[in-house]
Amino acid sequence: MDDESSSRSYDPQPRTRQEVEKEVGDLSSRALDMTQVKGKVTEGGPAAYPCGTDEEKKKGLRNVRHVWSVYGVDHDTLDKGMKNLAAQLPENGWKVVKNGPNPDTESKRIEVLAVHEATHTQLEARWMDGSHGGENLINFAVYSRCFKDTEPK
Repeated sequence: MDDESSSRSYDPQPRTRQEVEKEVGDLSSRALDMTQVKGKVTEGGPAAYPCGTDEEKKKGLRNVRHVWSVYGVDHDTLDKGMKNLAAQLPENGWKVVKNGPNPDTESKRIEVLAVHEATHTQLEARWMDGSHGGENLINFAVYSRCFKDTEPK
């Protein structure tokens, strides 16, 4: 059995779910601003999910994820948006850990992976090619570290 807690390099801190949802939502919004893409944005906001081992989940360990996309613009706009994002992340407190082609896609479209240095929130931005009948878009996944939810159930 794989023990998630023994492989974690940090101790989850006590925080409220609302506090972490707001933090992830704000960072997510700023990421969109950094792209400078004025397209359509999918609905929905950050939400908390159980995190860690089964025992940790029972004790209220959670993380917050916000998965969304920007779409409705052309390839050139998405390309420029990804370049803008990668260039502006470091100026906004993020450490870019990957900025390059996604080897798992036929089109080898760009993906950017980054970690916010103050909060350790992670960001994954992937330029998705709609050539197989889908929409051209940038898909974002912004998610927090695990934390100990201090709110009563």
